[in-house]
Amino acid sequence: MELLLLSNSTLPGKGWMEHALPLIAGQLNGRRTAVFIPFAGVTQTWDDYTAKTAAIFTPMGVHVTGIHTVADPAAAVASADVVIVGGGNTFQLLKECRTRGLLTPIVDAVKRGALYIGWSAGSNLACPTIRTTNDMPIVDPQGFDALGLFPLQINPHFTNALPEGHKGETREQRIRELLVVAPELTVIGLPEGNWITVSEGQAVLGGPNTTYVFRAGEEALPLEEGHRF
Repeated sequence: MELLLLSNSTLPGKGWMEHALPLIAGQLNGRRTAVFIPFAGVTQTWDDYTAKTAAIFTPMGVHVTGIHTVADPAAAVASADVVIVGGGNTFQLLKECRTRGLLTPIVDAVKRGALYIGWSAGSNLACPTIRTTNDMPIVDPQGFDALGLFPLQINPHFTNALPEGHKGETREQRIRELLVVAPELTVIGLPEGNWITVSEGQAVLGGPNTTYVFRAGEEALPLEEGHRF
């Protein structure tokens, strides 16, 4: 399987998805047709989100179709070379994909050779469940099970920083809560600016920032760019 799982879409001082463009170009390998799954977009229309995404892929020679615009979404996924899943609200994303019967077709497409590109909520969707999202459950997705393309849980936008005077839990504390009730899980705290690529059977960490792996009963394990999972 070929995956590109990004923590986020925007970095300070850079345009939307700018930091990811070389990564995408390097993993396309001649793929030219893509479906975009915009369902995580809540405060922007799916048409606008699709147009925004197509604008960065068109210069790479990739034709992008919004999955919400086709009569047979499952067939569109099955025929695509690339499956792109945008960020936003993960609960909304999973609900729409489940309602439209897209989870199995996406898995099948990626297993047959389509490239999966996701950021934020799109990276969450690639995991076994969405239980490590940061989003509010604004809709009921009828279960948390997701695609399971990547075998570990990702927490995108990971940071342990708290604003001065804030008394709420840190991100690590929230992850530790999950590991109490689900100690079998492994959670990757993927900071902004970092990503994971999966290619030729290898999952490799990229990006300039320290990534942390959390397991029940163990100290957080810091990982740097180039680590192979």
